[in-house]
Amino acid sequence: MTDFRHADILIVDDDIDVGNTLLKLVLAAGYNGVKAEDGEQALEILKNRQVDLVVTDIELPDIQGLELTNLITKEHGADVIVMTGFGEQYTYEDAIEQGASDFIIKPIKFSELSLRIKRVLRERAFDQEREKLMGKLQELAVTDGLTKLYNSRHFYETLDVEIRRARRYGRPLSLLLFDIDKFKNFNDTYGHIEGDRALARIARAVQDCIRLTDTAFRYGGEEFTVLMPETDEEEALGVGQRVCEEARDLVHRVDGKDVHLTISVGVTQCIPGEDLADMVKRVDEAMYKAKRAGGNQVAALSAPGRPGG
Repeated sequence: MTDFRHADILIVDDDIDVGNTLLKLVLAAGYNGVKAEDGEQALEILKNRQVDLVVTDIELPDIQGLELTNLITKEHGADVIVMTGFGEQYTYEDAIEQGASDFIIKPIKFSELSLRIKRVLRERAFDQEREKLMGKLQELAVTDGLTKLYNSRHFYETLDVEIRRARRYGRPLSLLLFDIDKFKNFNDTYGHIEGDRALARIARAVQDCIRLTDTAFRYGGEEFTVLMPETDEEEALGVGQRVCEEARDLVHRVDGKDVHLTISVGVTQCIPGEDLADMVKRVDEAMYKAKRAGGNQVAALSAPGRPGG
């Protein structure tokens, strides 16, 4: 809910007249509204409906209002305004400690309640926008702006996590590293703008080739990596070949000409006991093995002592 004017509000009060009056107030103000007469009804509604704000009496027949407030804020993510006719028995601090956003003493002035509802919903909308912005900023921090793939910083963080996981559970983990062949010549001939376009196209092609469980990264310059959990070297070779063929078949229309680029792909599988640097060094050597063989191909390099090493 980023527009608080269309919020969903739940009224909880065992006094039918009060509940009906508050519901009318909510609906007249343009909000969506629903009513419950006890805590059980309220929790059932919350299970089946996205509610932004709950306005609840503190004394209910089946559950204490502050206990209900605690459940709502922890399990359903709604804001809560607590109402009470027992101003001496319950305090603002009691309500806030249980997660309430506001506290109002009966008899209620509807103009005051209306203002408090607006304030709570406005703050809720602001918090949600802030969370969305923070999410975008966090995404930008780990994303390459040109290709929209994850960046090298996130690659190292993710690789470290996946190596630990593979080691802990004894599961296979493979890594691809590929480099665009003769990309400097392409840049020198057609310019960096066309070079950037080519990088972005190849990045999209890579993303289309890999599985949902794999993750692609821009490693730097014209180099990319693909991290493949639950994948052995043989299976990774197949994916690498698919990426190689897809990149070769891409048509880059430049200066009225159809230009093709190729890539060299290195493949390796993680072995027990090795660290991040060992695996990265080995896949780099595998990629250069493919380049020395003429490029436009895939080469694997296993750890010493393993077949293919």
